[in-house]
This record gives sequence, structure tokens and C-alpha cells, in this order.
Amino acid sequence: MSESATSGARGMSVAAAFAGMRSVAPVVFKAGCPDCRGRFELAASALRLAIGASSRTTFYSFTCPDCGTQVRKPAGERIVELLTGGGVSTLRLHSTV
Repeated sequence: MSESATSGARGMSVAAAFAGMRSVAPVVFKAGCPDCRGRFELAASALRLAIGASSRTTFYSFTCPDCGTQVRKPAGERIVELLTGGGVSTLRLHSTV
């Protein structure tokens, strides 16, 4: 990047940087229910993420909007990254041993 471009960016105010932005679209996640086979989109607030000490204790959960079943699915590294980046509420599980 040229020096004039970088010095111009440093002098920009926050208001000027975000002047054209109206609002941010809410993040939605595609999910499916293993019981009723429903497919739907959920807002970050409808999901919960639990991060444990191992892959066996790291999962996300939600309530199926179609049938009301409580769904719990394993969450690998990539899923954890996507959910936390999308604003999903996270609970860190600690070992008592």
C-alpha cells in the first residue's frame, strides 16, 4: 500500500469510515433436525455452544422450531469458529479433576 493511502486511512474518522453503512444483516445458521428431518435457518440467539476439554465434550444445541425436539450435535474446530464468530452464546466447560 502506498504511503499516501495509509496516511489517508489513519486520518479517517470512525463516522466517515462507516458513513455509508446502514445496518448489518443478522447472521443465520442452516440446521436440520434428526428427528423430524426439518431443515431451517436459526439466528445466533437460538443456538448454544459448549466447549469442553475434548471433541467429545464440545457441542452445539438448539430446539427444533418444527417439532420442539432438543437437538445436540458435535462441534469440531471449524464449527466452533463459525458459531463463535457469528455471535452464538458460548459456555466453556471446565474439568473438576
